[in-house]
Amino acid sequence: MKSQENSSTPKIRLFVKPYCGWCTKASRWLDDQDIEYTEIDVIADDAAYEEMVGLSGQTCAPVLDVGGRILADFGPEELPGFFKSLRP
Repeated sequence: MKSQENSSTPKIRLFVKPYCGWCTKASRWLDDQDIEYTEIDVIADDAAYEEMVGLSGQTCAPVLDVGGRILADFGPEELPGFFKSLRP
């Protein structure tokens, strides 16, 4: 479920590198939870890579940006807690 346009929900972007196992697992987890997001390949897009580094302070992927809240260089087991922490 890799696209979103609903302005009432926070914009979710997943910065990935091709052939990154953690990135694939993160995408799969988001898909399994029916979470809409935009996947950004930082190897194919130099500006996206620079943005990822600026947001996370590191060069490792994946990096998840949920409305400005950043989770960097994570495994899928960290995603449930991260999304739970976003709830008001």
